[in-house]
Amino acid sequence: MKSLFLTTLLFIMGPASALPPAPNDAPPAEQVFINANIHVGNGQVLENAQFAIADGKITRAGYYKIAYTGDEIDLQGQHIYPGFILTATNLGLTEVDSFKATLDFNETGQLNPNVRSLIAYNTDSERIPAMRYNGILLAQTTPSGGLVSGTSSVVQLDAWNWEDAVVAADNGLHVNWPAEWAKRFDWSTFSMQLQEDKKYAEKISQIKQLFEEARVDQSQTNMKLNAVKPVFSGDKTVYIHSNSPKAIIESIQYFQSLGIDQPVLVTNQAAEQVLSFIAQSGVSVILTAVHTLPHQSDSSIDAAYALPAKLQKAGILTALSYPGSMSSRNLSFTAGTTVAYGNSATDALQMITLNPAKILGIDGQYGSLEVGKSATFFISQGDALDMRSNRIAAAYIDGREIVLDGRQQALYERFKQKLKQ
Repeated sequence: MKSLFLTTLLFIMGPASALPPAPNDAPPAEQVFINANIHVGNGQVLENAQFAIADGKITRAGYYKIAYTGDEIDLQGQHIYPGFILTATNLGLTEVDSFKATLDFNETGQLNPNVRSLIAYNTDSERIPAMRYNGILLAQTTPSGGLVSGTSSVVQLDAWNWEDAVVAADNGLHVNWPAEWAKRFDWSTFSMQLQEDKKYAEKISQIKQLFEEARVDQSQTNMKLNAVKPVFSGDKTVYIHSNSPKAIIESIQYFQSLGIDQPVLVTNQAAEQVLSFIAQSGVSVILTAVHTLPHQSDSSIDAAYALPAKLQKAGILTALSYPGSMSSRNLSFTAGTTVAYGNSATDALQMITLNPAKILGIDGQYGSLEVGKSATFFISQGDALDMRSNRIAAAYIDGREIVLDGRQQALYERFKQKLKQ
């Protein structure tokens, strides 16, 4: 039994040589890039422009009449992008999906507002280098499960521990609003059937009771109520996870009736059926599934691909996410797909840079390449939203150049040598 355990552990962790690269502890770089195509992230693209960083901040981004010193890095038309932001993800909270000991995103019980995903965030996850290699430099590490899952935090993806990684701590509370009716697999007919949740009223009552008690509670001893109270002062954002049109309307109306005017909706194609309501309510949306089939039998085959453009045209602040942290490295290509279905390239970029930064409350420092903001960016030889030309040459977080290679690149180099023989 001991031998089996050790074998399993080695399989999960891998050999020491395959550990993720160590974070860069060097001071922030001072560099000037010239002849760069700067994708600002706010809708602007500056061609053949200058870009400079110092002390972890952006000091130049545009056109300047400054004499060159000869130390500049000539990018020769390569592209500079803001670091992509992955929202509503279990990155760092899960490692091997089939091995329960590596899953730390779902707590026992239905009401867990006091659960903090941040302290469970694993900076040594093998999944993180794969994200950075495709330009994802920030993430919202998010718990799941139950009716109230807990609090999320925003982290940067080059750190020794969660204390070093944190960008915004415990600033989101996640609620899974149940649907009265939902499609579930019926084994008796071997098909998807619309089934009623017999405990729907009870679940709604539990959520409402938690928030209403927190609103009037004067004590400081109840950990769960104390974790909810900041949503009423605006110090913590409520994220409503719902994939039912009726539940979307009910949940937004309920939270706004409590004075929580700006909850964030985390949803999928269900948003299209209540698009006008979402626009009128003024809430932001995190769209979790774009690369998927239509949910309605009478929907167009490209329903999911075209939805981001529809949300954008309706004036809804929209961010894109990707279900499951294993494949979320494809976030940029998901955004690129929407360009083929009505979205503009600049809007698609904003949906994974400035828009999520605004939703997460970190747009003062991240999300766009503007003077005074954090020097968190990467350089790509081609279009970062197109898998045919995306090839990242370098990446920086808060002005520190990070190591991009991980296990996959090491394996590539290993077997490339074999094939040369």
